[in-house]
Amino acid sequence: MNWTPSLLLVFVLAACSPPTPSTPGPAPAAPPFSGSLSKYWYQGAAELNTYALEQIRYGEIHPGTASLIFVTEDFLTDEQVKNDTYENPNTTPVLKTNLIRRFTTGIYDYSVMTSVFTPTKTAEHPHTLKVTTSAQDWCGQSYTQLNYAGGTRWNSQLRSYFEREGDRDVTVTADFLEDELFNRIRAAGPSLPTGEFRILPPTAYLLLMHQPYAAARATLAVSTPAPGSTLFDGRDLRLLTVDYPDLPRRLTVAFEAAAPHTIVGWTEEYPSRGRPLRTVA
Repeated sequence: MNWTPSLLLVFVLAACSPPTPSTPGPAPAAPPFSGSLSKYWYQGAAELNTYALEQIRYGEIHPGTASLIFVTEDFLTDEQVKNDTYENPNTTPVLKTNLIRRFTTGIYDYSVMTSVFTPTKTAEHPHTLKVTTSAQDWCGQSYTQLNYAGGTRWNSQLRSYFEREGDRDVTVTADFLEDELFNRIRAAGPSLPTGEFRILPPTAYLLLMHQPYAAARATLAVSTPAPGSTLFDGRDLRLLTVDYPDLPRRLTVAFEAAAPHTIVGWTEEYPSRGRPLRTVA
């Protein structure tokens, strides 16, 4: 991997009788993520990382490249677009990820791009505000977008050339999105939350695998690489593992324990055309 740090919260009115005590309901669950970014991210530049890619598609593994670009920018919380004119006061800084994957199946080329906009002031805006993914190949193209709608809800749009998908607009509910985990790693590092959550799988996976937009039960864990690991070793690393037992699917992300928690690589494991396979970056 080559990378350049070129920076980057009843009233019951009773007229004739005292109010009846009510049983308090459960307190709302705290958002999973917290923390803030270091000064590294505010130098007015972007960080570019490139990876060798081995991508699952059509029951086989295909070679390619992945580019992972991180940059901070100001983002409008109501319109959920970049703040260009600074005339709208509803703005907050975000860490943006652009993940671009290009690979060939041997017949034709694929290009898949995902953009994720995660606020850096987590106390004010604890949820990722927007995710977009587009996928292009020689058959056609598909596009999806998630916009934060409050609570643990995102409004999703799907525009696909496949008849069984077509154009769809639905609301999905999840604790958080797998798509945002790269951003969360860069802010929290080894302090990421662990345990069981309801997570929306990544939009690129849902597009390529033609899966419904619904959260799935998953377990998050943070560990160190096993001694002698042939994939991720040779430095002080941590592994974030996201395991979906019902899909089945597993994501493992290797990152440096020290800030700014550079992402060294990742793997995705899931069956394709009946074969258990693994994507590696």
